[in-house]
Amino acid sequence: MFQSSPFAYAARMASNALPLFHLFGDPPDDKAFDFIQVEPLVSRSSAHDWKIPAHRHRDLFQIFLIEHGGGEMTYEASILPFAAPAALLIPPTTAHGFRFHPDVSDGWVVSFTEDVADGLGDRSGAALARLKELAATPVIPLNDEAAAKRIATLCADLYDEYFFAREGYRLAMRGLLALIAIGVARLAASRARTGTVTLAPADATVDALRRLVEENFRKERLLDFYAEKLAMTADRLNDHVKRATGVTAGHLIRQRVKPSANSCSPPSRSTRSPMIWRSPIRRTSRAFSGSRPVPRRTSSVRAGAVRCRRPVHINP
Repeated sequence: MFQSSPFAYAARMASNALPLFHLFGDPPDDKAFDFIQVEPLVSRSSAHDWKIPAHRHRDLFQIFLIEHGGGEMTYEASILPFAAPAALLIPPTTAHGFRFHPDVSDGWVVSFTEDVADGLGDRSGAALARLKELAATPVIPLNDEAAAKRIATLCADLYDEYFFAREGYRLAMRGLLALIAIGVARLAASRARTGTVTLAPADATVDALRRLVEENFRKERLLDFYAEKLAMTADRLNDHVKRATGVTAGHLIRQRVKPSANSCSPPSRSTRSPMIWRSPIRRTSRAFSGSRPVPRRTSSVRAGAVRCRRPVHINP
């Protein structure tokens, strides 16, 4: 048994069922907080003859990116084969182990504590809950070569930030981790919907739809118009775009219309807030008038407010 540090703890625990580690080979760390770590897959796997016995992590979520090779994973009571390119999702406390193809397997292992995952979502706990939900089927084949390369590049960038620890590296690591998790989650969600990973944002139909939307969104906002231009039914266009991008064609149209609808203009009477909208021309004329703006009289005075006196103009 390989006994040198930092794997001595793993050796002592080898005879126990489902040992608990922080990272494999390291004793549990109950105080782990705000923890993000990334390492090449080969670094620990080769040291253990490419066999990682079943174990658990108390508070770590792990994403394995398999760039080369493959093997099989013990996941709770199941044995799941995998081959590159693929991603593996391992939630906290889940029993897992690996037998990698020796000398050819490589990729990245990204580990992070649950509190970090909580900070990735719009709502507290939403991101971690979503990752756990997608990890119900933990092996995600990355049939989209472009997406696999993009995630691999993000992992390499994350490793550089972790290794060099330059100024601002913690913030940079959080941003890169978020992009990795989102990329893997989108591919996993696509697989769950269609039975295969089909995300391909560079799809020709999607590109044609984007061009049509750019040319016509000010006049045409109905999906039927764009479907007819592409010689498709609205349902078929929606299904095709959702398979390629993860969102519907109607969603793409609405997203493009939003910035136009939110352009700067005086609020309408129906949507006007209690604050009075004043023309910038009026404010500019005041700046050159030589008089100081004075609050208007109001018919009612709120509790604690001071009633305005007569306006006093100050000559320049």
